[in-house]
Amino acid sequence: MVQNATIDREMLLNRLDAAWINRKQIQDDAKQQAHINKLRRNITEQPVFYVGAGTCGLSAGADKTIKALRNYIHEQNINADVVEVGCIGLCSDEPLLEVQMPGRSRVMYRKVTADVVPQIAEDVLNEKIPIEHVLGQHRNDALQSYEVIPFIEEHPFFKQQTRWVLRNCGLIDPGSIEEYLADNGYHGLAKALHTMTPAEVCTAVEESGIRGRGGGGFPTGKKWRFALKADSDRKYMICNADEGDPGAFMDRAIIEGDPHRVLEGLIIAAYAIGASKGYIYIRAEYPLAIERLNKAIEQAKSYSILGENILDSGFDFDVIIKKGAGAFVCGEETALIHSIEGKRGMPRPRPPFPAVNGLFGKPTIINNVETLANIGSIIVNGNDWFASLGTDGSKGTKVFALSGKIERTGLVEVAMGLPIRDIVFDIGGGVADNKTFKAVQIGGPSGGCIPEQHLDIIIDYESLKSVGAMMGSGGMVIMDENTCMVDLAKFFMDFIQRESCGKCIPCREGTRQMLNTIELLTHGRKSESKNDALERFKSVMYLPRLAEVIQDTSLCGLGQSAPNPVMSTLNWFRQEYEEHIYERKCRAGVCAELLTYYIDTNKCTGCMLCARRCPTDAIVGEKKSPHYIINDKCIGCGTCVDVCRFDAVDVN
Repeated sequence: MVQNATIDREMLLNRLDAAWINRKQIQDDAKQQAHINKLRRNITEQPVFYVGAGTCGLSAGADKTIKALRNYIHEQNINADVVEVGCIGLCSDEPLLEVQMPGRSRVMYRKVTADVVPQIAEDVLNEKIPIEHVLGQHRNDALQSYEVIPFIEEHPFFKQQTRWVLRNCGLIDPGSIEEYLADNGYHGLAKALHTMTPAEVCTAVEESGIRGRGGGGFPTGKKWRFALKADSDRKYMICNADEGDPGAFMDRAIIEGDPHRVLEGLIIAAYAIGASKGYIYIRAEYPLAIERLNKAIEQAKSYSILGENILDSGFDFDVIIKKGAGAFVCGEETALIHSIEGKRGMPRPRPPFPAVNGLFGKPTIINNVETLANIGSIIVNGNDWFASLGTDGSKGTKVFALSGKIERTGLVEVAMGLPIRDIVFDIGGGVADNKTFKAVQIGGPSGGCIPEQHLDIIIDYESLKSVGAMMGSGGMVIMDENTCMVDLAKFFMDFIQRESCGKCIPCREGTRQMLNTIELLTHGRKSESKNDALERFKSVMYLPRLAEVIQDTSLCGLGQSAPNPVMSTLNWFRQEYEEHIYERKCRAGVCAELLTYYIDTNKCTGCMLCARRCPTDAIVGEKKSPHYIINDKCIGCGTCVDVCRFDAVDVN
């Protein structure tokens, strides 16, 4: 390995700039800086339109917005650029359109569907501001700002965020390596390769305090050092982008918006452990992320950032994209390794751990997308910079996917130590439709629900565990008063049971038994026969014991955390469970078999529409006379509620 610790740091970091600037035949320093300013959009000679074209934006109609924008520019014969960027995070307001006029700051507009594109484009090009669509403007000292438009960082969604991992998402063209380089991209890699030994990189990452952002929160630098010390002729580095939690879309958005940041972290990690080959394991359901990763890899190879003798350092490293089939269990390290090897994705006992005996029996390190996206900045800015933010045991920032019953859904990045209440009510805008907050599910199916009385708990690995939750990959699903916690537990247990690989009995059979027990609680008397009611009570009594057995004896972390959704809801919402058990009542009105339908005779006109649509003939009555529901025949399908035009059908 070629090392030169005496080389001037500034000369070293400029070497990377020169490598790509010279490709543009730019020799003069002034021209170099001008080119960088253009790439950073500090200089624009014509209007530039930026459209959020991540998966979330495209599903909201961004593709139609782009088409309408290009058509308008062509029809009006306007010289302007249209740039497709990733998701900036505010998914609830998409499609998002940003416009930058020459010499002026970028302005972001919300809900710019195809039908409003011509009017907004015309207003902006004529120096008018369509206020009803404005979200804010970006602050840039090199550009003139607008007096009447607030800055985007003052918007409640962005105000409390600390955007380290997401700093480029929604701002740069993810398909341009030059734009990434212009913003100091790959400088962390250059610094690591030419001024640091692999052991020094491991030390810097370890002293930064960064922990794995994919679940368990194991110290990243410590994990790398195990593989560095392992004696082997070949080592592997794997990026785990197999994002399988319901309500989680952090990894996808990071890759779609800033693929080179992930790639840089992966290469640095490979150098730190001595790996010569790497894999990015990503689910096939992420075609756009895969497309942008492939392009980033091709560009990195063309700039000698991937392949042989990277940046003249003597270090060789190549990357292969492995598409996963969507199995939840393949998010577990050893199952993921088996999948790459062409085997069925099933966990294996540990030890030996992958850092010693992993892919093809060789030392292997697996980090998730967000973890790797932090590495380049840590190397450039120093471990003290990263460690300066967060709590004693949880440093840096964490990216969360906000979804569920919340006003502002999207992707947020906050400093460790921020209270959950601030995320839900300040950043997320509170519960949607003026409903009452009930709980927030953190950590996906393996996580837990946090009730309102614990909303002031901070974002921290240990703090979340103290209330029966976990950091996990970062999914954060908000529930309101209309959510049945028993039904929620049933949903997650059904997901876990179906996704169980089936290798170990505690997980395979234990989760099935837990699911059957929860399902019994949602059944009405009409579904029971013989000893079902007695079995129902007995099963509930054994739930905590069953959960303990599953946690203690399951093979992998997914099985060990499988009971969490049931136990956390049982712990914090016991009254709802008791209502289901003893009163056969669902206060949220979700469990159909526990609902009783009746017709308000004062409102019923006898139109007979409900009687004709009832699948079990449970509604009787004469034409133009009030109707009645025979409860013994009613199956609780709710059809009568849907078809009644007079709001005469009520539910208890």
